[in-house]
Amino acid sequence: MLRLLSRFFSNDIAIDLGTANTLIYVRDKGIVLDEPSIVAVQTGLPGGKNKILAVGTEAKKMQGRAPRNIEIVRPMKDGVIADFNITERMLGVLMRKATQGRSLVPPCVVICVPGGSTQVERKAIRDSAFAAGASSVHLIEEPMAAALGAGLPIEETAGSMIVDIGGGTTEIGILSLGGMAYSDSVRAGGDAFDESIVHYLRRNRGILIGEATAEDLKKKIGSAYGHDTMTALRIKGRDLAEGTPKSVAVTSDEIREALSEPLNQIVRAVRLALEQAPPELAGDIADRGIMLTGGGALLQGMDTLLADATGLPVGIADQPLNCVAYGAGKALDYIGKWDAVFAENP
Repeated sequence: MLRLLSRFFSNDIAIDLGTANTLIYVRDKGIVLDEPSIVAVQTGLPGGKNKILAVGTEAKKMQGRAPRNIEIVRPMKDGVIADFNITERMLGVLMRKATQGRSLVPPCVVICVPGGSTQVERKAIRDSAFAAGASSVHLIEEPMAAALGAGLPIEETAGSMIVDIGGGTTEIGILSLGGMAYSDSVRAGGDAFDESIVHYLRRNRGILIGEATAEDLKKKIGSAYGHDTMTALRIKGRDLAEGTPKSVAVTSDEIREALSEPLNQIVRAVRLALEQAPPELAGDIADRGIMLTGGGALLQGMDTLLADATGLPVGIADQPLNCVAYGAGKALDYIGKWDAVFAENP
């Protein structure tokens, strides 16, 4: 009875705490929040104190336009916490926003962690969630959450393989009997794609662009696999030789070349996972193929690249951007029933 009352008066939540975006799933409501993992901090206050001015979407609007006393902080790096204090405060704001301050009982929280994260990194994530107001915290590895969200039959004896290409990391998992048979985390994802585009244009075209422009190039003309039609996009940046604004046309072939290194990292990690898989599970994967989730799955030709590199069928999940959050939300119903789903319990 107490458990039922607690569930009625609380808003149990699942959090996909990503490098680029934080998504929050509320039990019985679905995904109620999807905001950038960005915080605007006012610095230089009396006593050396800092003040949080904005979190999420409002903070992102200030990016690239803020005065010197306002610092735009991304507290998550490569899928793990880079700034504990800012992450704690960001989580608190977003959790209150997601529950609209109506929760009478502190929520039970399921929160995602990279498959390759260390115990220290996992403790930092748990501590941040507790400090933000959670009553209990259950950690779930991102490949497991992605598989649940994509609807893979994780409880079957046959193996399934998931590749989740997020903002900071690419998570690779092989699952069977409701647990992880193999997991790995590669620090190559959407942010690495953007950085590679910035570096390529600086080195080869002598022009400096910002992260937003790089992301725009990636989304509009970026691709992971060669195709016959070449497209181009005109962008604006700063000429490094003259120091003046400059407009140039960038081709899809250039962007594909710029993306080659982080894409090769992902391909190598997927091949390694297949090499490490037990023979029986490898046979299952040969039949079932690989499921792609995450924002990186939307890069044109990503499925073709991995299919060509592995010789296996590769599919893209429905709503790949939300799979991890949906899967973490489904995991709320596994608490106390199927502990193998979780990486760590309270």
